[in-house]
Amino acid sequence: MDVVALTEALVAIPSHEDESAAGAFVADWLREHTDAAVHTDAHGNVVAHKGSGEQSLALVGHHDVVPPDDSQVDAEGEYVVDRRESSRLYGRGTADMKGSLAAAMLAFADAAPTDRELVLASFAGEEQGGVGCQAAIEDGFAVDAAVVVEGSTGYSAPGVTDVAVAHKGRRGSTIVAEGEAAHASEVGAGENAIYRATEAVDVVRDLEFPATEVLGHKLRGSVAVTEIDGGSAWNVIPERCEATVDERTVPSGRADLEGVADATPGVELVVDQDLPPMACGDAAFADAALDVARAIHDDLGLDAPEHVTKPHATDAGWLAQAGTDCLVCGASEPGEAHTDTESASLDVLDRCYRIYAGIAEREL
Repeated sequence: MDVVALTEALVAIPSHEDESAAGAFVADWLREHTDAAVHTDAHGNVVAHKGSGEQSLALVGHHDVVPPDDSQVDAEGEYVVDRRESSRLYGRGTADMKGSLAAAMLAFADAAPTDRELVLASFAGEEQGGVGCQAAIEDGFAVDAAVVVEGSTGYSAPGVTDVAVAHKGRRGSTIVAEGEAAHASEVGAGENAIYRATEAVDVVRDLEFPATEVLGHKLRGSVAVTEIDGGSAWNVIPERCEATVDERTVPSGRADLEGVADATPGVELVVDQDLPPMACGDAAFADAALDVARAIHDDLGLDAPEHVTKPHATDAGWLAQAGTDCLVCGASEPGEAHTDTESASLDVLDRCYRIYAGIAEREL
């Protein structure tokens, strides 16, 4: 089975509400096509091990997807996999990230034995904030280095599969302002929660964005208020107002959101989600992976890939937080994931297979 056929088989399995069938497919395929020890845990994660050595390297993906668009399912609710063009495969999960997962599975199966342990991990619940990866880490999953097969194609130049050495995290918070209700004709009888919330918003507006440098590449975070909701009627002084804050964190840096509540009476900050950023701390690993990618691009007559950074959080953040040196390399291009026209280049899927196999076989 080649990478395109395996991608088609994976994409055809619905996995936005229940990814167990997709996970079972991954596990069964690995048992059939490799001699690895394959385990599916209680969380739906699939992990396979082969080889041995003091060091371990993992190829890491996920088999869940976001809900499909109506155009991506047929009348029976099955996922549609479509080669509308000779060069691309369309369907939910082609880019994020069953195509790269298929390439990683094949690379894991084909990679020649090395002096390290090679691991293939396909996690559940990545689209729900990385819950599968977190659970696996809590249960003892640990590797020295990992290539997380999220998208990195088209960052330095169109069609080039780069190697990401860092990505931002995301902290989503809610500013909760409490006041005291009163009739709007008696303004002084109450405490206006909207005024308190907007005072906090002004503080957020003036916060410094965090910034850092990873292996010579600058990474700058951001913070923005994206939603506000308050009040109950046109003639009532509002007693509660909430504002949503989207913060993009960077390794070892984040905005001082805690200071917002401290500076504003009647305001509390509630953290709703905190996805960690990632920074690769092993320059030799990053350089070796880039050498592999460049050699493959050169063989194909393509522009050379580069080390890049990603704006999006991935499971690499959880792994890095647990002590794994991570890189991100995969087929998805900017703007492809989670769209109603999601697709992946057939050539890039094959290229990713070659990159993963090359990294797995290289001395790092």
